Amino acid sequence: MILSACGIKKTYLASTPVDVLKGVNLEVPKASAIAIMGKSGSGKSTLLHILGTLEKPCSGTLTISGVSTATYPLPILRNRHIGFVFQSCHLLDDTTVLENVLMPAKIARTATHVGSPAHHRALYLLEAVGLKERAHFLAKNLSGGEKQRAAIARALCNDPELILADEPSGNLDHAHSLVIHQLLIDLTKKKGKSLIVVTHDEELAALCDAIYVLKSGILSLSSHNFSATD
Repeated sequence: MILSACGIKKTYLASTPVDVLKGVNLEVPKASAIAIMGKSGSGKSTLLHILGTLEKPCSGTLTISGVSTATYPLPILRNRHIGFVFQSCHLLDDTTVLENVLMPAKIARTATHVGSPAHHRALYLLEAVGLKERAHFLAKNLSGGEKQRAAIARALCNDPELILADEPSGNLDHAHSLVIHQLLIDLTKKKGKSLIVVTHDEELAALCDAIYVLKSGILSLSSHNFSATD
């Protein structure tokens, strides 16, 4: 398994404690795509942040690529094993598209100069997402769909085993959403990556190998397989 979560619980303390996650269990095989669906406010993003080690659970265990998050430095684990794609892209607007894609390599203190393996990989990824001609454009000059494609390339920069995507097409129109959906699935599957995507989009969920629904803090495998005719 590329990821194994067991008994993940999360409670937010307020005037009245809110149990967002009530013992979530999830196993994600290698080279698989998993969709997590649920109503707004159900805790989907919280779960994804915990699975990506951006947030800590109140209890439960999490293993990524055979490494326990309880015993390994989390920034190193994230940088080596996980790529993130967010709804808002989070590109650095005043740097080039190529520099944005190379950012995970720079954080890992990997050489990124022209001719380096990381530089070659970044250009290859930009070509794969159809942005090689935009490599030296400032990120702020890209369209919304182009920014999301750049974010996907950035997520793959360090060749992680696991990609986490949070509503990756939430800000895009239908036509651009379809492009992003297929790109995510194709790039992860063809390269043997695993994908966990939080989405409201049934068309994206239908492209995945399994669909889970988060409801009342419980994550369950959906018995419904969405199709274009639904």
